[in-house]
Amino acid sequence: MSEPSLTRNSGRITQSVAFEDRLEWLREKAAKTEAAATSDVSLSQSPTTSNRLNRSLVQLQRKATEAAVQVEKKQAETPQQLFLPGFDIGAFPNRLNRSSLIAPIACGPRKFHRQAAMVTRGHCVLEYTGEQLDEADCDLIMALIAFAQPFLIGNPVLLNRKQLLRTIKSGRIGSSQYDWLHRSMKRLREATLFLEVRKKDGALHYVVGKMVSFNILKDLSFNGDSETYTYTLDPRWVLMFGNREYSLINWEKRMQIRRGLNMAKTLQRLLATSADSVQRFALDDLKAQMAYASPMRKFQEALSAACKELERLEIVSAWRLEASTKGKPQLVMCRPAVA
Repeated sequence: MSEPSLTRNSGRITQSVAFEDRLEWLREKAAKTEAAATSDVSLSQSPTTSNRLNRSLVQLQRKATEAAVQVEKKQAETPQQLFLPGFDIGAFPNRLNRSSLIAPIACGPRKFHRQAAMVTRGHCVLEYTGEQLDEADCDLIMALIAFAQPFLIGNPVLLNRKQLLRTIKSGRIGSSQYDWLHRSMKRLREATLFLEVRKKDGALHYVVGKMVSFNILKDLSFNGDSETYTYTLDPRWVLMFGNREYSLINWEKRMQIRRGLNMAKTLQRLLATSADSVQRFALDDLKAQMAYASPMRKFQEALSAACKELERLEIVSAWRLEASTKGKPQLVMCRPAVA
C-alpha cells in the first residue's frame, strides 16, 4: 500500500477518510517491519544481529506511533463540514444512541465515570470520563450540533443562551433554566470519551480519542454582558456521522414528550437507529443501557409508561412486553406504517 496523500478542495480537507488512510498505512508499515524483523531473527543465531534488529524494530514502532499521534492531532484540529442534507435538528450518531453514554437517570447527584466501559451494542467499545449524561444533555448536544452545522465543525460558534434554551425547552425561561444550561454546558466541556468501532468481520472501522482525547465540546466560553456562549465542537463528530451512521429524530414530537418520561426519549432515539418496522429489545439489555438500578418489576412499570407516551405521540403504533423465543422478557415496538 503506497503512502496516501491528503486531498484538498478549495484549501480545505474534504474528507476525514484521508486521515484514516494515513493511520492504516502506518499500521501496515509497522506490521510488515515487525514480520520482517521476526523472520530475520529466526534465520540468524547471532545475538548481535538479533539485538540490532530488535532496536530497529522498537525505533520504527516508536516513529509510527509518533506519526499516528500527529495524524490524529491533525484530524482533531482541522475543521470539517458536516453534511446532513435536508435536516435541521435532531440528528445523533447511532453508536451513541445505542449506548449508556446518555441515560434517563433520576434527578439528584450524578455518577462520575472515570475511563468507564459504557454499555454498547454491536462491535463497539466506548470508554467515558465525566458525569453521567441524561436526555436533557442529549437535547442540548443535538441543538449545539444543529447550530454549528452551517459552519465547519471545529470552528467557534457564537450563540445567544436564550435562543438556545428556547430550542430545547418549552414554557417560561427563568433563572433555573439558565442555571441548568450553564451546568450542562460545563458538563459537556469536561466530558471525554474514547470510541472504537469495528466492522462485522472484525476489521477496524474508525477510532476517536485513542491518542488525542475526544471532547464533546473542545472549547467553551461565556460572555455575561451579551449573554452568549462561544463553543467549539470536536471536528471528529463528522467521523461519527459518516457513512450515514446516524439517526434522524422527530424533534417536534420529542419536545412534546411529557416531563418525567425521559425513558420515552431514550426509546425514541433507540428506535430511530433502525428502519425495521418491528423492533425487539431484551429487557436486561435495556435496563443496563438505561442505567436503571431498581428491580426489574419497577423497570417494567417505567418502561410501560414510556411506551404509552410514544404511542400517544404516534412514535410507535403498538408495543408489548413478551417472552422471546428463548424465554427471556423483551420489549417489542412497532413503527407506524409510512403512507
